[in-house]
Amino acid sequence: MNEFERAADAAVAHLLAAPARLGPVRVLAVDGPSGAGKSTFAGLLLSRLGGVDARLVRTDDFATWDEPVEWWPRLRAGVLEPLAAGRPGGYRRTEWPGGRPVLGAHVPVPVPEVLVLEGVSAARADLAPQLSTVVWVEPVGPAARLERAVARDGEGARGELRRWQRFERDWFAADGTRARADVRIGPAATGAPG
Repeated sequence: MNEFERAADAAVAHLLAAPARLGPVRVLAVDGPSGAGKSTFAGLLLSRLGGVDARLVRTDDFATWDEPVEWWPRLRAGVLEPLAAGRPGGYRRTEWPGGRPVLGAHVPVPVPEVLVLEGVSAARADLAPQLSTVVWVEPVGPAARLERAVARDGEGARGELRRWQRFERDWFAADGTRARADVRIGPAATGAPG
């Protein structure tokens, strides 16, 4: 069993033992810097949840280079507030035709048992009271993460990705995200904080 599999099992166990804090929904937030493997980990989590009704919402469906976290009111109004009230939500996904962000397709979000919220700022401090479980993913250093992100987004995005990494470093330091994690993946990971 590899590090991601062990962490996924730990996260699922923590989640299923935790109460729902977003109305009837348990929220599992997968956070960490770009290129760390959050999307891969979220997919693994969904497979480990078995028969649990789970939905995935990615912060990449909201963020742009110019608004890395300022889009949060769209997620709150379209998804989090309706789910907290036991109603379905939805949002318009950010799409990139021609390399420019526009609001694209509508994505419905039925009320699930578990909402997996994945991406940079998914576990932000102001959402902490509504999160059942927080996972921090950072298994490799900044240079390796940059190369992973460039492989994903293309060489033309390298400059924006460097700028994004600088933003992330400051964001995570101010938000204290890693310290709030219930499960950590990466160097010096200790599982649940002591």
